[in-house]
Amino acid sequence: MGVPLKACTVTVKDVDGLVHSVDVSAESLYEAACVGLQALKASGWAEAIGPATRLEIEARAPVTRHSLTVQQVQQWVNGGAKSPNEQVRKDRLKKLLS
Repeated sequence: MGVPLKACTVTVKDVDGLVHSVDVSAESLYEAACVGLQALKASGWAEAIGPATRLEIEARAPVTRHSLTVQQVQQWVNGGAKSPNEQVRKDRLKKLLS
């Protein structure tokens, strides 16, 4: 049995100061960041998402908020894994970021 998926909202502010959000389901903070980034880029609404872009991630039930940069997400997916399962997860998430 895997880790339960949590409903999350991933939010970015673009270079014009406009705020864009997307709701995703994820097992972890970094997965929410990757899935959210991919969805925001695919939507065409959030342009110019770079390494210093701040991501605001809110997990619901219970509500938990996190803040990290795209660069931190990239460093995590490119870093070492603690287990083969974690490496498989990181490899899958790297594909979402490319």
